[in-house]
Amino acid sequence: MILPIIAYGDPVLRKVGSNIDKDYPNLKELIGNMWETMYNANGVGLAAPQIGLPIRLFVIDTTPFSDDEDLSAEEQKQLNGFKQVFINAKIEDETGEEWAFNEGCLSIPDVREDVNRKETINIMYWDENFKKRQQTYDGLLARVIQHEYDHIEGILFTDKLSSLKKRLIKARLNNISKGKIKVDYKMRFPAMKKGR
Repeated sequence: MILPIIAYGDPVLRKVGSNIDKDYPNLKELIGNMWETMYNANGVGLAAPQIGLPIRLFVIDTTPFSDDEDLSAEEQKQLNGFKQVFINAKIEDETGEEWAFNEGCLSIPDVREDVNRKETINIMYWDENFKKRQQTYDGLLARVIQHEYDHIEGILFTDKLSSLKKRLIKARLNNISKGKIKVDYKMRFPAMKKGR
C-alpha cells in the first residue's frame, strides 16, 4: 500500500526514533508498504518518520544511482542491486574526508542542496529477519545511509546547510509545510491536520 509521505514542518520528522523489536505490529507489511511508497515516489531511501512513525527503521535501494555515468565502474557495481532494510541502526564511526554532494529528500520536494558528509561509515543494525549486522560502507552508498539515518535521529539534510543557504530556502520550506507545492506522489502536509 502506498502511504503518504510526511512533508517538511511536521513534528514527527524532528523526533528521535525509538528502537523496535521483532514483534513490532505488522512489521513485514510495514516494510513492504515502505518499499512500495519509496518506489512510487522515485526515491532511493525512505525512513519510518517520513511515513509518520517515530521508529528506527529505514529502507534503501541505490540501484537507480548505478546508472550515473559520472561514477566509476566500481561505484556503479557497489550501488547496483544494493537493497537493504535497516532496523535499530547505530552509526558507530564516521571517518575520511568530508565531501559535498547534491542531496534532496522526499519530505522536502524540489529543494536540492550540496551537503558535506564524511566518506566512510561503520554501522550496526538488524536486517528485516532481525539478524544483527555490522558493516562498513563508503562513497555514495554511505551517504544515502547517512541521509536516512539522520531521519531516525530527527535530523533533516537542510539542518546541515550554512545559515545563508537556510535563509535562501526559507520561503520554499514554508511553502512545503503549508502544502503550497505540486508533487506527483502522495504527501501529507502539516497544514492538513485537523484543528488547524
